[in-house]
Amino acid sequence: MDIIKLSPRQEKIIELVKEHAPITSEQLASKLNVTRAALRPDLAILTMTGILEAKPKVGYIYSQKPSYSLLYDYIMEIKVKDIMSKPVMVDENTTVYDAILYLFLNDVGTLFIENNGVLIGAVSRKDFIKIAMGSTDMHKIPVGVIMTRMPNIVCVQKDDPAYLAAQKIMEHEVDSLPVVEKSYDKSKNETFKIIGKVSKTNITRLFVKIGESK
Repeated sequence: MDIIKLSPRQEKIIELVKEHAPITSEQLASKLNVTRAALRPDLAILTMTGILEAKPKVGYIYSQKPSYSLLYDYIMEIKVKDIMSKPVMVDENTTVYDAILYLFLNDVGTLFIENNGVLIGAVSRKDFIKIAMGSTDMHKIPVGVIMTRMPNIVCVQKDDPAYLAAQKIMEHEVDSLPVVEKSYDKSKNETFKIIGKVSKTNITRLFVKIGESK
């Protein structure tokens, strides 16, 4: 039933709760011969995943949630900030040729175009393929000419569920999404500072992690 791999002490906590529920953290600490502080991380994990329920002024009880509910709750707790990675960014005046080199040197599918940390565009491998098939001199054309500009870029924020990011990647058929923080410039126009990215690779790593912890 457990969705994450539990430690021997966490397994013991579950046994004690099943046997003595409701049971307080003080009582659990006494039975395990450890301090309450030592138990806090274990109890946090067990309650976050829904295996245990904490009743105020009563104690801990064993949850009767079905395993699929635990899995859903566990997945929805994972945020974009938990899986995002560093974005690969270039200036809009970078030539298409140099941008292609940068793309492959960093082994990514999308470059994000920024101006002083503010997201202004994105360019993907598909965009580079299109221009490479033409007669354009890639040594002279800046990447800003072929990029998709804001606000036509699908974004996520760090506290969004990772599940939402996966949905957007599938729905819009893109390689990755920029993770942004909203702010305002001197003219009080809304801007988006890029702080990370979520890619298909990030989502795949998440699934592998979940699978390994079953």
